[in-house]
Amino acid sequence: MSPATNRPLTGRIKIDVLIPVIEKDLKVLPFVIDGVKKNVKHPIGDIIIVAPNNGKIKKLCRQKKCTFVDENSVLPITKKNIPYRTKKWDRSGWLFQQLLKLSGDSLCSQNFYLVIDADTVLIRPHIFRQNQKTVFYCRNWSRAEYFKTYKKLLGKRAGSRLSFVTHYMLFEKAKVLELKRAIEAKHKTNWYRAIIRSIDKSKQVTFSEFETYGNFLYAKYPGKLIQKKALNKGINRNVAKITPFNVKQWAKKYRSVSLHERRWYFKRKGITKKGVNL
Repeated sequence: MSPATNRPLTGRIKIDVLIPVIEKDLKVLPFVIDGVKKNVKHPIGDIIIVAPNNGKIKKLCRQKKCTFVDENSVLPITKKNIPYRTKKWDRSGWLFQQLLKLSGDSLCSQNFYLVIDADTVLIRPHIFRQNQKTVFYCRNWSRAEYFKTYKKLLGKRAGSRLSFVTHYMLFEKAKVLELKRAIEAKHKTNWYRAIIRSIDKSKQVTFSEFETYGNFLYAKYPGKLIQKKALNKGINRNVAKITPFNVKQWAKKYRSVSLHERRWYFKRKGITKKGVNL
């Protein structure tokens, strides 16, 4: 409840939800979907699961009344066409998922769509539009490579002091298309090819769809967004061992939790794990 009005937190704009998924996400995905249904305080249109053509994922979509989309039907390319791998690691799928998120303008029917990572569960109510402005949940650290790629793509420095990389974001289809056209105008090629060509392929973490879109809006529409603290908690724990009591306690301090399997993902400076926002 809002202390000023004593009214429930609610948003009027109807939105779709887009979640890119692979099979390893199936343990957490039901909780992600339930968290969206419970804590996104907007009317929800379609919940779209973009994933490989996988029977287990399709079965979960039927159970949760979500729309399944084969990830290979979205773009003219697939992750096999993304040269982003070495003998030690393969990040082509990671980058491909980000391109899928930016493809929501062609997949979703509503004017706005919420993207959420398949390992992140909302544990407190959220609204994403207030007074005709988009609400962005932000953290206070990011990665230098994201901004290098942003500058290559758009020819200017990212301007926001806060980072937009917090596991979920509301996109406006018209603004996504505007971003793509800006990238294509500068690089004289398709937006997704420009992104693939702009990253430093010798490094594993080089591009963020959230940082790119958020900073594009921050620069072009500075009065049309609201930045709030993300308050996300990163957890290295089996979802089966998380109890309702755990969630209730976390919700006193955090808005969301991210169940990470990747322990290598740390801040460049210091040792704070990804997802813990101070």
